[in-house]
Order: sequence, then C-alpha cells, then structure tokens
Amino acid sequence: MSGLEAVAYSHAGVNLTGWLARPSGSPRAVAAIFPTIANVNAPVERRARMLADLGYLAMVADFYGEPVPDFEAARPLAEKLRADNGHYRARCAAAITALRALPDAGGLTMFGIGYCMGGQAVLEAARDEQNLAAVVSFHGLLNTAAPALPDSIKARILVCHGDADPLVPREQVTAFWEEMDTAGADWHFHSYGDVRHGFTDPGSDERGLDAVKYDASADRQSWAAMIAFLDEVLGTFS
Repeated sequence: MSGLEAVAYSHAGVNLTGWLARPSGSPRAVAAIFPTIANVNAPVERRARMLADLGYLAMVADFYGEPVPDFEAARPLAEKLRADNGHYRARCAAAITALRALPDAGGLTMFGIGYCMGGQAVLEAARDEQNLAAVVSFHGLLNTAAPALPDSIKARILVCHGDADPLVPREQVTAFWEEMDTAGADWHFHSYGDVRHGFTDPGSDERGLDAVKYDASADRQSWAAMIAFLDEVLGTFS
C-alpha cells in the first residue's frame, strides 16, 4: 500500500485491514479516512499521506475485508454492507475504535473524512454519536436510513458537495439541511456549481460515466476548506 502501515482489526467476524500514514513528528490529531465504494485505492492512499504531511496520524478504513478489483465489483459488496444501517454504522465504528486504540493515538483529538460512500460513512458516524470532533464529507451521499435525533450530533460537520452531482439530487441536499437543523448540528455546507460526483479524483474522467468528473478547482477549494475547518475545530481543543 505504497508504504502505508497495515492495522489489523475486525467486525462481525470479518477480518479487516486499515492502512496507516504517520506524520514525521508527533501527531497533531488523528484522522479516520473512509474510502469510496471501491474501498482502499491509490487516490485514498494519497489523501492519507497528505494528511500525514499536515501532521495528522491518518488511517484508511476497510469497508469489506476483501479485495475489490474495480468499481463494478464493489457494488454488491456495498449493497450488502448498507442493507442494515446498524451494521453499516458498526463497521464504521470498528475502524474508529481500532484507530483510537493505537498507542500514538492515545489522548489525541480525532476527526473523520470520507469520499463518496465514505462521505456518507462519516456522516453516519456523526449520526451514530461517535466521539469525533469533526467530520468532513467530500462528494458524499447525504441520505440515511436513520436520520439524526434532536441534540444527537456532537461532531462539527463540513460537507463539500458538487451541485451537479446526479447521485445526490437537490431534494437529498435540502433533506440533509433540514435533518441537520432538526438535530441542532453545527454544520457547514460548501456547494460547487456545475461540479459532478467524484470531483476530487483525477481518475474520475477515465471511468466513462457522465455522473462522475474531476474538477481541479473544486478539488483544491474543498481541500483548502477542510484545512481551514480543521484548524478552527482543533484550535478549540488546544
């Protein structure tokens, strides 16, 4: 995994492997990274290294516990995982628990980020009241089978969304806003005009799908927004 360190953990009898990137010095905070539907791949590994370069101890979570050769093969695995929302949230929680148990993570503030399905996953972790200071969703799915209850979300939330994403139509966006307001969440929503799904991955253009397209400007802006957001959130814990 391009120099990332394997972290073994499990959930519901499935052996899972997280992939860890370490900063050069003492970690500033800890990042749980939830990948796309295709699970751990080169673009997500790159994000782990980028977070490590920013001083974070970062681990890419494992959704399935088995190799995923391509996006098409991932679909039935994702459908099975998400068929039971409680099971899905518990799989996400298992990664958070495994990361928190690492010696270098002891006592540090933790946040989560996610891409596509992983963006949905970090929002589910927030709805599940996981002990995360913040979550950041990049072109993530916003729908859920179990909307947040009033006063249940403790994590601060940043959503970076492509307004032309056909996988997340406007109705889903407004339903999410209303859910967050009902929950009393501290949320921020950045919407990028004429930007589609998968906008942070340069490989999106190679998939031949109209729904997904890389957007270099939205990629840069969303990453910068995340850095500023985390600087603000983590400043309250220093």
